[in-house]
Amino acid sequence: MKVNVFKIAQTSPDDLSGLEHLIQTQALEPTTIVAILGKTEGNGCVNDFTRGFATQTCKHYLTAHIGKDRAEQIIYVMSGGTEGVLSPHLTLFTRQPSPADVAPHWGLVLGTSRTKDFLPAEIGTLTMVDAVEKAVRAAITDAQLTPQDVHFVQIKCPLIASSRTGLQDSQQLRTQDSYKSMAYSRGASALGVAVALGEVDRHRLKASDICANYALYSSVASTSAGIELQNCEIIVLGNGATSTSGFVIGHSVMAHGLDVAAVHQAIAHTQQPLAQIVNVFAKAEADPSGRILGRRHTMLDDSDINHTRMARAVVGAVVASVVQDPMVYVSGGAEHQGPAGGGPVAAIAAL
Repeated sequence: MKVNVFKIAQTSPDDLSGLEHLIQTQALEPTTIVAILGKTEGNGCVNDFTRGFATQTCKHYLTAHIGKDRAEQIIYVMSGGTEGVLSPHLTLFTRQPSPADVAPHWGLVLGTSRTKDFLPAEIGTLTMVDAVEKAVRAAITDAQLTPQDVHFVQIKCPLIASSRTGLQDSQQLRTQDSYKSMAYSRGASALGVAVALGEVDRHRLKASDICANYALYSSVASTSAGIELQNCEIIVLGNGATSTSGFVIGHSVMAHGLDVAAVHQAIAHTQQPLAQIVNVFAKAEADPSGRILGRRHTMLDDSDINHTRMARAVVGAVVASVVQDPMVYVSGGAEHQGPAGGGPVAAIAAL
């Protein structure tokens, strides 16, 4: 397959002028778009409606170009929160068959899939883990990948909204706190990736491990929760020998929020110079131990600003300082995504 990657700036969640320019100049054929990954400028919490606004805008715009059915088939992953220096943007992925006259090489491939819609009582549970595992396996097959060549799995997952539950359901919920439900959803989704890739043994995984046993994690999972959907939408990225893409991906794992060496390592794994980096994708969280590099941090104790927002600002600055570009993708809340306090980081480079 041939995968292309386009990164476009946004002045607001409904700004698609960059996409329109690509289409008008014929740099991008809209029928080939399979996934759109965005950073929007909301708070990244339960009531961040910039994510849904951006998704709705993309769907509406693309429906006019490719029809409703094709527009609905695209995977839309919008991650809210551009704290600090993070700059709002969209990363568009296109996929098409390889040209007959182009020799295949080791390069970027992509697969997508979706789970069923989850009931509120299923979010953050082993039922969710199993559904995500199955869908990730399907996306790996869709990408024509082997598990060891997967470098990044991006998932948009749901949360438990009070408007979708009733009093009769409350006792069955993993939590009645909508904000905490984002963590359980991210954690269960990440464990689904870990099981699919053989990083965690499903037979030993217990319900009580979710958002508790952080020794269990995936080194490539990136999960982002939102109120704008009720299922999980999945993008699997890796390198394959049958690719004719002009891109390659590499990854590493940040041990903590200031692990700049891991960012350099992810870039080095692409075997391309820094100037060729198209985008970097990273997870961020406030270390649940309350310490970073042996020093106490207060992100978890601040009642004014959610810790996921602070973590995005920190890791965003670290990543942006390496690539000298604040238009990078950093998602907050890394439960079971890398070691506690750290998170996966992936870099896509142009060949």
